[in-house]
Amino acid sequence: MRNTFLVTYDISNDLRLRRVHKTMCGFGDHLQYSVFECQFSQTDLVRCRHALGKLIHHQDDQVLFVDLGPVEGRGSRVITALGRPYTFIDAPCIVIDGTGPRKQSRIGKAKEERAARHAAEEDN
Repeated sequence: MRNTFLVTYDISNDLRLRRVHKTMCGFGDHLQYSVFECQFSQTDLVRCRHALGKLIHHQDDQVLFVDLGPVEGRGSRVITALGRPYTFIDAPCIVIDGTGPRKQSRIGKAKEERAARHAAEEDN
């Protein structure tokens, strides 16, 4: 069975960064800077992790594998990493869904206040 993975990386050296990018192009689709979507079987995942493990410096670089579940549908989400550990792996994750309160910059507040004044003037 094949699962969909997002693979993202943070490489501290330009030469290693180019090599990791070139390697990842052979495993999946480049979505964004340092982000790939891959459809891996267990064998493919092991091959990718092995190839990247030989390229990166495990003390300085990071490669994050996000398991999005089976290609055919949605399954459980599992996060694994290579290299320098991510601090959130052992801690609870916070999911931001956009419905809760958020901090706003002064510019954002000013725009919001201007829009409210403009709407009030139109009502009068």
